Amino acid sequence: MTVRLYDTQTKSLVELPPAPAQVGMYVCGPTVYQRAHIGNAVPFVIFAWLRNWLRERGYDVTYVHNITDVNDKIYEAAPGASAERAREATAWYIEDTASFGLEMPDAQPLATETIPEIVELIEELVSAGHAYESGGDVYFRVASFESYGALSGQRPDQVEEQEPSALKEDPRDFALWKATKEGEDTSWASPWGQGRPGWHIECSAMAEKTLGPEFLIHGGGLDLVFPHHENERAQSQAVGRPFAKIWMHNGLLRFVGEKMSKSVGNIATIQEVIAEWGAETALLFLMTGHWRKPLEFSQEAMTAASVQVESLRNALRGETRAVGDWDALASALDEDFNTPAALALLHRWAREGALDELRRGLAIFGLGELGDTVEAPAEVIALAQARVEARLARDFAASDSLRDEIVRAGWEVRDIPAGFELVPLS
Repeated sequence: MTVRLYDTQTKSLVELPPAPAQVGMYVCGPTVYQRAHIGNAVPFVIFAWLRNWLRERGYDVTYVHNITDVNDKIYEAAPGASAERAREATAWYIEDTASFGLEMPDAQPLATETIPEIVELIEELVSAGHAYESGGDVYFRVASFESYGALSGQRPDQVEEQEPSALKEDPRDFALWKATKEGEDTSWASPWGQGRPGWHIECSAMAEKTLGPEFLIHGGGLDLVFPHHENERAQSQAVGRPFAKIWMHNGLLRFVGEKMSKSVGNIATIQEVIAEWGAETALLFLMTGHWRKPLEFSQEAMTAASVQVESLRNALRGETRAVGDWDALASALDEDFNTPAALALLHRWAREGALDELRRGLAIFGLGELGDTVEAPAEVIALAQARVEARLARDFAASDSLRDEIVRAGWEVRDIPAGFELVPLS
């Protein structure tokens, strides 16, 4: 058994050590200031799946998915109440990602709970000459780290100014600590005065606190390669931490050909997507694209995923007629975690009636309960059918009343292209 994954830094497939090796996996999560969009879910889901597969293959995996809860964006979103907004949005994010039904990460560290470790790491960088204090801010000295740019391919002499400031020695230098500014309502004491950490140093400290100075995999979206991950690597390795061995960057979710972004406004939240389509359809949709390629999000793509979910669900209601080739699934997932190839094989098993392998394979992706359907009572089905008729007649008041009646009966009704499905409330 050989598992190989694509590494951004070497731009090649890298072979993992043989199982049962320990695999520390650190993934950058969101900055929390509003409800997370479905694009934010991509790294959460992909690396939860990878954790499941590596455990299936015998590895001892620790999956860490951080949350950034102090940041300029939070100050801007909730002036004077950023701490409250961060706590609220953190709870939203955990609630929304839990609704996928996947096993949650082993740790979800917060930046605000890692301040002592952040300050200690900055002090070490300053003592080693890799950072300097200026006007209450502390900056990383990019010129002091010879291999800066090795991850992203940026040449150190061509790196653009990352954040304008007259306090910097070099325009390329980036902030490790920021002195408190007017309008910022959270701060911590430090050797350089009241302030708060920069974005990049937060992740270096959280990764080391949870996984130690060296771990196998660092993941996150492709948009984080530069400057975020380049800066993490620099500040950690500058003071002797080996840090991550493999850098994995997932492709971004696109909406009508454009990157899904809160700033652009072309977003659908995790909450909205799951309410409309269900967690199973959302998960299967994400399986249709290779993890490091962009994926188009659209009504058409979600409809197609919904049809695939129903096809697999119907197959699981049948009888076992064949034995599937589990080694074929292993070959697809061991070679750069090829989920589209795995999905094609799952559909083949569904057609052939290899249901034992189908259930086992679906479980890797959080779809193991597809076949565990409970038939709704006839009276609840009648209510759901009446609701469809009310919606067709555009009598939305009646439709809402029927939905409420279905909920009181202990069921959730979901609209799908084929009509509706009824799911028992837990």
